[in-house]
Amino acid sequence: MKQRVFFSGIGGTGIGPLALIAHQAGFEVYGSDMKESLYTHYLQKQGLSLHIGQTKEQIQEINATQPIDWFVYSSALPANHPELTFAREHNIKTTKRDEFITVLLKEKGLAMFAIAGTHGKTTTTAMTIWVFKELGIPISYSVGAKISFGEMGQYQPGSKYFVYECDEFDRNFLAYHPEISLITGVTWDHHEIFPTRDDYKQAFVDFINQSQKTYLWEEDNDYLSLQQKPELTILKSNTPDISTITLPGLYNRRDAWLVVTALATITDASLEELVAIINRFPGTQRRMEKIITNLYSDYAHTPEKIVGCMSVAMEMAKNNNQAVVVVYEPLTNRRQHYMKELYKDCFMGAKQLYWVPSYLAREDPTQHVLSPKELIPFMHNHEIAQPAELDEYLRLSISRHLQNGDLVVVMSGGGGGSLDEWIRQHFTE
Repeated sequence: MKQRVFFSGIGGTGIGPLALIAHQAGFEVYGSDMKESLYTHYLQKQGLSLHIGQTKEQIQEINATQPIDWFVYSSALPANHPELTFAREHNIKTTKRDEFITVLLKEKGLAMFAIAGTHGKTTTTAMTIWVFKELGIPISYSVGAKISFGEMGQYQPGSKYFVYECDEFDRNFLAYHPEISLITGVTWDHHEIFPTRDDYKQAFVDFINQSQKTYLWEEDNDYLSLQQKPELTILKSNTPDISTITLPGLYNRRDAWLVVTALATITDASLEELVAIINRFPGTQRRMEKIITNLYSDYAHTPEKIVGCMSVAMEMAKNNNQAVVVVYEPLTNRRQHYMKELYKDCFMGAKQLYWVPSYLAREDPTQHVLSPKELIPFMHNHEIAQPAELDEYLRLSISRHLQNGDLVVVMSGGGGGSLDEWIRQHFTE
């Protein structure tokens, strides 16, 4: 008899792909989310049963007709959440996603190929999946974005590796012991989980020590003060080999070289073949994703991600003799209190910046909500920026820039109701 698994927060980029994988691996899948979104629509089209709203009555009705064996929830759920409370009161097994993944790996005999780091995880995970697929090697995986060459999550019988975007939030990645790990880059983030920079660094040290083989950059190795050992492959960022990668943006080229280096050791493909494959990488949703001509959406929401996004945008604009215009929505107010001083050089090169209010999620109610007007002065080039709202004025401003031939980049890390969704509703070819 199939095990019935209920995924709470199924519209999230961590839980959603996992629910797809469970469905493909033979579990009977149900789920819920607080908000309707593009992700929930996507999952429903894949045949998953889910509902919007997370009340006790809703999960009670499902359990009454189809008893739930396992309740899997995201780190965003509070301890008093009605679904979680119901599951515990009715002796339903409750775990976060890490335990479900561990069981899945054991049952299916999969080795974890993990991608971890403060920034670049999703793109690097997608690149890894792309290369495996192009080589014709069976692969199972979970990636935190829609991709044009597969589902967000996939279980494929006969695969050796489970490629996983291994998130450090809530110390999730410390639940695993990967066979191979790629570290895309390490800088302090998720301050509510890691109160100090040293706490954050130690979590990555522990994760690397739990991995059989790790690939990382020399500067991250030094930042983490790692001891030299055979299990570490340390890449130099100034290696001329990176120039063989032709993808736009230095950070994209670095991530691609990390993937190429690792896969050259576990496949029969030559470096030349791997480089040729990765240079055809089509990208992922919300990573410089084209919405319409000259309008792009990107998930950038930390200083390093913003700088990486700007480097791609500036290269693209230079090739077409364009100016770069940015519309920016910070992700969470709590993060702004830690990173506001780091905005100084993030948007260098932009002609104009429209700064909208932060997307709020998992907030500390005691913290003052920082407004665009309060955050903009932390930029060195603050004269290019202005506060904005998701309104008709912003829509007309973006339209005017597009008519002038500018390259407009929307940076938004939020989900349902975010700037990213707003832009998709108001701009179509």
